[in-house]
Amino acid sequence: MSRLLVATNNPGKLAEFRRLLAPLEADVVSPAELGITLDVPEPHDTYAENATAKAVAFASASGTLTVADDSGIEVAGLGWEPGVRSARFADGDRARGADLVLERLAGSPDRRARMVCWLAVANPDATGGAPEVELFGGIVEGSIADARRGAGGFGYDPIFELPDGRTTAELDDAEKAAVSHRGRAVAAALPRLRDLLAADARMPAIAEDA
Repeated sequence: MSRLLVATNNPGKLAEFRRLLAPLEADVVSPAELGITLDVPEPHDTYAENATAKAVAFASASGTLTVADDSGIEVAGLGWEPGVRSARFADGDRARGADLVLERLAGSPDRRARMVCWLAVANPDATGGAPEVELFGGIVEGSIADARRGAGGFGYDPIFELPDGRTTAELDDAEKAAVSHRGRAVAAALPRLRDLLAADARMPAIAEDA
């Protein structure tokens, strides 16, 4: 079975990726399972650039087909912040970040929001060159709830309210996969990932020296 590396050390995100990538015939692994400890900076102004930086770094270190994402919440009443700063909005504590959004949005009449995800797929070059990267996006529109609701998900899920009135933390796994920003990005990438994994499976093994 071909291997696919998910470039994240976030337990909640890793569990969600495993569910979303389950339709693939692949051994989905984490950096920790491969003994890789990388801390890739995310200084860029776009999700796509940050996702690409992570995917390239982990694909180069592992020699393995890699997916990495950068995602965030954009809130109209906060000037569409925190955006690409979502993971760092409250000093890296996304749970606290959700509370901070609620605090800063208190009394605002504009609670429109959206969740954005860009997924980078990095395919290592067999000759040692830079990995080839392809990008896939997913966006879901909604609003900020008045308070936290729901026990599922992670990060900003308890405050992101969908048009049907539920937060993404109130959805079951299948419902969230169908409508979430990350679910949409992964769904867009699945056909290409199938092709890349199939090509990897067809590659002959390199014989070891006797």
